[in-house]
Amino acid sequence: MSQPVPAPVLFLSSAAPGTRVVVRYRLDEGFTDALGHLLACDAGSCTVRTRQADVVIPLGRVVAAKEVPPAPPRRAARPV
Repeated sequence: MSQPVPAPVLFLSSAAPGTRVVVRYRLDEGFTDALGHLLACDAGSCTVRTRQADVVIPLGRVVAAKEVPPAPPRRAARPV
């Protein structure tokens, strides 16, 4: 009997590329989050484009995922 697919993985599999998401996943030393736009999701991993880099996350390490609203606009630079 196969294990049911966890809800976060179902969400990521069905989300359209370009959706802004936050994904919490396990590391050896704890948990971390990736916040950005979903680039792709296949049977083994998903890719999230964060501000720093594209993060490839194995789906077996995902513990939570959800859609998030667009980022707020950046503030204007302060006059010097």
